[in-house]
Amino acid sequence: MTTPEHHPHTDHEHVHGPGCGHVSVPHGDHVDYAHDGHLHRVHGDHVDECESSEHTVHDTHEHHHGDGCGHVAVPHGDHVDYVHDGHRHAEHGDHYDEH
Repeated sequence: MTTPEHHPHTDHEHVHGPGCGHVSVPHGDHVDYAHDGHLHRVHGDHVDECESSEHTVHDTHEHHHGDGCGHVAVPHGDHVDYVHDGHRHAEHGDHYDEH
């Protein structure tokens, strides 16, 4: 699992948590919330943009993600991640990455 970088999201007055209205996504030791095309992570008294600095390939992934695949789609910047087995997958060429 990659370590998220610390990118505080400034001017964020919304409080993320159970029932906040945003899709929650388990991510390692925390929960991300899909909001405005990116993922927020609660971090103390603020939220961070939850971004990894590494490229981590998800090996042996035979399932193809897309419309109707049965997994939660989460907009993430210029692509869509899919929640699968407790983490997010993002299509990257001929494979999926762990996000």
